[in-house]
Amino acid sequence: MNRAETPTQNPFLEAFRGSFHGVLRWPQLDALWEVVRRDADGGWYIYAVGETPPTDTAEPEQLLRFIDEVDALLRREHGEDYCGIVYTDSFEAPAYIKIFDPNNLGVSCGFSDNPPKPGWILSKIPPVDLEADGPLPGNRRRWWQRLFGG
Repeated sequence: MNRAETPTQNPFLEAFRGSFHGVLRWPQLDALWEVVRRDADGGWYIYAVGETPPTDTAEPEQLLRFIDEVDALLRREHGEDYCGIVYTDSFEAPAYIKIFDPNNLGVSCGFSDNPPKPGWILSKIPPVDLEADGPLPGNRRRWWQRLFGG
């Protein structure tokens, strides 16, 4: 972020602090992924909070692979019969999706003075560094590197 910019002048941060809808049930998540899959060439950034924000949008194949992999991770590690850890700005035409890491939830819903940051963000807005709440755990870093190298 340019030092002259304030957080409210940055479109990514404005969207980050905007209004979101919780994806409460797994079928809702399936429907959201289907909308994103149909828009795979729509200029999506894939950002792992704690890593360097991407400067380029993902190739459609990268986005589709990420969706498959993060969906499998969420279902395997969340261990609930509900989703509740994915938030989107819109179910019909999403442009910003927050995905919380099931192993770093803290208080991801409700009110908190210091809520945890999502583990991953899908956005059509170029991301800026959100600075992770702590170091990225080794298993998450390896998972991310397996998907995207680095």
